Amino acid sequence: MEITFLGTGTSHGVPMIACHCNVCTSDNPKNKRMRTSVLVCENDYNILIDATPEMRLQCIKNNITRLDAVLITHTHADHIFGLDDLRRFNIVQRKDIPIYGTSDTLEGIKRIFAYAFNVRTEKDGYLPRFSLNVINGNLKVGDLSIIPVDAIHGNGAVTGYRFERFAYITDVSEIPHHSLAKLMNLDVLVLGALRYRPHAKHFNIDQALDIVSKIRPKMTYFTHICHEIEHEATNDTLPENVELAYDGLNIKF
Repeated sequence: MEITFLGTGTSHGVPMIACHCNVCTSDNPKNKRMRTSVLVCENDYNILIDATPEMRLQCIKNNITRLDAVLITHTHADHIFGLDDLRRFNIVQRKDIPIYGTSDTLEGIKRIFAYAFNVRTEKDGYLPRFSLNVINGNLKVGDLSIIPVDAIHGNGAVTGYRFERFAYITDVSEIPHHSLAKLMNLDVLVLGALRYRPHAKHFNIDQALDIVSKIRPKMTYFTHICHEIEHEATNDTLPENVELAYDGLNIKF
């Protein structure tokens, strides 16, 4: 299995518009963060988790020429506004792209992208073509068995995903006990950790580290990082088995 971090930034991205802080103006490429997304690849089968507003740029930058499925965590703009770019994969692959999410998530996609679900004609080649698949228990996508993991994002819900011994949970402020049980015995955990200061809808770094201490994965990467976090300085303070992810990071296991 191979994981590529396409983006690791918060909803504003880093650098932010009209910000001149030391991170937003940094020359370190690890401080440049597109909105948060990853590509999971096994046996040439590519699964995208979330479609950010920079999806086109992320695919070009990482030479992604095929997508087989998309998993959506929730319907905030920074996680779904790239779905229109799936139409290029429709053209290249000559098929619809299956999208997986909770019933609420898929209803949100149908509402936000209503134009994509209108009655079609032969002239509708410019429209993205999705097939929506409601998560109802564990998933089988390609050859991969995937376990959905329920989590809380402020006053809303978010879906994490476990692939064998890898799990991905972003935009999270609380993980219920029954979901923690699904995250044991991991080789790699990717977890949202916004900043050091508290936030109502996201783990801060200390809260994320507390989760790490409970489930004890072999390795953890923090993602969905805001401009208050300088990559090198923060990495130096983290435990040995915890690191900040960065755009373009590729891990194999």
